[in-house]
Amino acid sequence: MKKFVQEIVRKSRALKDKHTSEKDARVNYVCIFCQNDEKFHELLDLSKKMGKIIEETPTGPLFHIKPLGTIAGKLQLLKIRKPDEKRPELGDADFTIKNYSEFKKKYLSKKGFKLIIREKFEMIELLEPESDVLAYFSNPPLDEQFGIN
Repeated sequence: MKKFVQEIVRKSRALKDKHTSEKDARVNYVCIFCQNDEKFHELLDLSKKMGKIIEETPTGPLFHIKPLGTIAGKLQLLKIRKPDEKRPELGDADFTIKNYSEFKKKYLSKKGFKLIIREKFEMIELLEPESDVLAYFSNPPLDEQFGIN
């Protein structure tokens, strides 16, 4: 499980580095996309051993996990997403960037970047059709929203 999460971070970081100059951005959240109910329940059980649920969302639970070292820093937020045919990828990683408004101005008009507005925050999605992961940049970052450092 830990290796799978680290692999999502590695691939998402490579996607981020390919399309942005934010090379030092650290990971603050990972979501695993489950392709079926069996995988969802399996990953749910494994995640419960890594930490505790801090929020139930309509698409799946969010866990505060023991710090997990990754290529992009320590990770403490992990979501297990319920099966969704619109999400065939392995998952996504969310990165903390130094200046969100500058980043937004610089990249939002570029191919593959899309703004998503939520009730308490907004995020920029980076999607490359041939990639099996996505990268996100939230404002404010999710670890900050939950008071996790």
